[in-house]
Amino acid sequence: MPTKVKDLLAEANAAVPKLSPAEAAERMRSGDVLVVDVRDPTEVQQSGRLKGALNVPRGMLEFRADPESQYHNPEFRKDKTILLHCASGGRSALAGKTLQDMGYTSVFNIGGFKDLAEAGIDTEPA
Repeated sequence: MPTKVKDLLAEANAAVPKLSPAEAAERMRSGDVLVVDVRDPTEVQQSGRLKGALNVPRGMLEFRADPESQYHNPEFRKDKTILLHCASGGRSALAGKTLQDMGYTSVFNIGGFKDLAEAGIDTEPA
């Protein structure tokens, strides 16, 4: 039987811990985290981003996170905590599961941009 998106999301949500906006803000204040926005660039242009967040579209995540890829971004380090968000939390859950599969161990889904911004986490223009 083929896998459906609801199955993939259920698996990702079970594997990737979810943080509330308050917990995310606390982790961000600690300073030793990489905040990754997996939304498409057009979404980020329209709404802005969390201050200091790295925008890596969901479709490029594996390439940016793999140290052996020619597209690797050195900000991705396996010894660093990674906080992922998107528009509502679905893509960030899938992204978190992918990073776990790639050997990243401290990965959290912090949900959707709007909820995070409304909770008072600083934003900036794209």
